[in-house]
Amino acid sequence: MKRETKKTPVKSAGSRSRKPAVKAPSKGVPVEALERAASLFRACGDPARLRLLEVLSTGEHNVTDLAGSSDEGLSTISQRLRLLRTEGLVSRRREGKHIYYGLHDSHVRELIQSAFDHAMHTYGSEDHEGDDHD
Repeated sequence: MKRETKKTPVKSAGSRSRKPAVKAPSKGVPVEALERAASLFRACGDPARLRLLEVLSTGEHNVTDLAGSSDEGLSTISQRLRLLRTEGLVSRRREGKHIYYGLHDSHVRELIQSAFDHAMHTYGSEDHEGDDHD
């Protein structure tokens, strides 16, 4: 008994094919690191959380100060801080009965600053394509 096999049609050189698979970066960034980075960008992706990170880039603040400077409720600020802390972008420390929040480390500060620098660099630029300014 002969087994039947399906033959895959051969595409001619001129036929259209799907995009080639994306190659892994030359450093071979592990999938876990890519997923973690995507999670960090999602956490930063909300303008209100990004504003909070910007304020925290100036130094430590407690929830009351953060709420007062943004005209938002304590619970709203606390929820945002909890998410940012879960993602490792924000850390906290207790002093007496107050809890102060700040950016987790210099990597977070650099990430936020780079995002703002890039946004301000490209904002108002008519043609972003091919713009390889540093």
